[in-house]
Amino acid sequence: MVGLVVVSHSPKIVEGIKDLALQMIPEEIPLALSGGTSDGRLGTDFQRILTAINQVYSEDGVLILYDLGSALMSAEMAKESLPPEKQQNISILKVPIVEGAVTAAVEISLGKDMNSIINAFKEAGLEKSF
Repeated sequence: MVGLVVVSHSPKIVEGIKDLALQMIPEEIPLALSGGTSDGRLGTDFQRILTAINQVYSEDGVLILYDLGSALMSAEMAKESLPPEKQQNISILKVPIVEGAVTAAVEISLGKDMNSIINAFKEAGLEKSF
């Protein structure tokens, strides 16, 4: 099953997104959150993102959604720190974080593969660029 990582500068934002996404699906999915820094401040933390990736990683892949530009940079650093064989199974998507998380959660719960999920973003007009 594809894993989902939601990255935000705010722990409250990722918790709210999780609550909303889980209301839309019938069962738990591999979902990990990285909100804020390790010392509780607003911001992103490379190590927390890396931990989140590893929590939900599978050969089926991991989708990473993020809120702002520096979250993207931290997510890219976390991805690049992994072995190449893992990196190829991770996609960082530039989509609206709330709509993206809900769409991804629904598609993952339906057992869709990475390509099908990415296509669902495109069909829904959510993708900005990949």
